[in-house]
Amino acid sequence: MVGLDALADAFVVLRTRDEARRFLRDLCTLPELEALAHRWQTAALLERGMPYLEIAERVPTSTATVTRVAQWLRHGSGGYRLVLDRLNRRGRR
Repeated sequence: MVGLDALADAFVVLRTRDEARRFLRDLCTLPELEALAHRWQTAALLERGMPYLEIAERVPTSTATVTRVAQWLRHGSGGYRLVLDRLNRRGRR
């Protein structure tokens, strides 16, 4: 994808949660941020073994989104797994 490397490089230079929040807020619309946050929360809950319907109600998101995130978690590029594992080692999610 054109521009993905440049965007990834932009994330790499961020040092704090506040910097990341500020960058994300400038980069994305509020609905885009909400969708990203819901996907991330969904991935974390899937990792904990929560049932799909319960996740959909809790997040809230559609069961289609839960299913899609589950597929990416199992068969994607490994990005969800990488970050979840690192956060688990640090004791946060």
